[in-house]
Amino acid sequence: MSMVLQAYRFALDPSPGQEAGLRSHCGAQRFAFNWGLGRVKASLDQRRAEASYGLDADGLTPLVSWSAYGLRKGWNQAKDAVAPWWQENSKEAYSSGLANLATALRNWDDSKKGTRRGRKLGFPRFKGKRAGLSCRFTTGSFGLVDGDRRHVKLPRIGVVRTHESTRKLARHVERGRARIRSATVSYRAGRWFVSFSVEIIRDDPASARLDVTVGVDLGVKFLAVLSTGEVIANPKHLEVALRELRRLQRQASRRTGPDRRSGQKPSNRWRKTQARIEKLHAQVANARRDGLHKLTTWLVRTFGAIVLEDLNVAGMVKNRRRARTARAAGIATGRPAPKYAGQRRHRKVPTHDTFYTFRER
Repeated sequence: MSMVLQAYRFALDPSPGQEAGLRSHCGAQRFAFNWGLGRVKASLDQRRAEASYGLDADGLTPLVSWSAYGLRKGWNQAKDAVAPWWQENSKEAYSSGLANLATALRNWDDSKKGTRRGRKLGFPRFKGKRAGLSCRFTTGSFGLVDGDRRHVKLPRIGVVRTHESTRKLARHVERGRARIRSATVSYRAGRWFVSFSVEIIRDDPASARLDVTVGVDLGVKFLAVLSTGEVIANPKHLEVALRELRRLQRQASRRTGPDRRSGQKPSNRWRKTQARIEKLHAQVANARRDGLHKLTTWLVRTFGAIVLEDLNVAGMVKNRRRARTARAAGIATGRPAPKYAGQRRHRKVPTHDTFYTFRER
């Protein structure tokens, strides 16, 4: 028995008024992010200009704090002037935008100093209206509705109907084995979702073959090949949907799409076709994600230890002949998914060298 942090995601069916409220909160988060970024950028530009005049470090304009606390403090002092409408949304919308900005700036600063692993990150950019819609709530009245498994509560939005039952989370909450810590609403492929971050007590049974260590080689022809000789076929969800996807894209090319140069707005028929394309992409992504999670859950429940192949996915997608198949197989998701499943059982999932696969042993 152990306490783990787990996410539960549910699709929503909001009313038109509730959808307008959700969009307003997501827009408020984007506004706060852009406001804070503009403030920090102006401070950095001012210091850079002063340094070019020959001023020493002590004579430069003090740097604006970009910690989450410092950004929130500055926002509270300026919100009445820069956003007199701020009371229309929950304060969490603005706080989540500033928290995201603080994380982005910290990652950029650590990457510049060389203390952050991975590729080098650039300075954060302003978010446009086309950016993904999302908003996070950590305080306020949010969570499940008592005795109702088809509705959830969100701050300032109210009670929203879910597209699916919430019983898989409600049962744990009713038994006192789970506590909801935060809620994140997002909009993807024409549908709203809410994701709850939950502290949950799990008592998963021991693995069926606890004394067996298995090596997993990820690939494109086969999704995974185990050191035990078992082969996991690649379902090729994208290949199955390619025919319909090509048809819809040809259809969209015959519609009147947007043109920034002339200011032409897209036709309703173009919008409908694009919505169908987004829906098809979402179906492929959901099927791929579902298969990977089922595979990784089976691995963790079956074997005592798992060792993954450390593939250079970024290098694979640069090859134009392999890019589509590598992305379609979900190899990039196939690596963190077993580690996430292993964390739920407090188990580490190490990696091994790509050029020494288990099949070569």
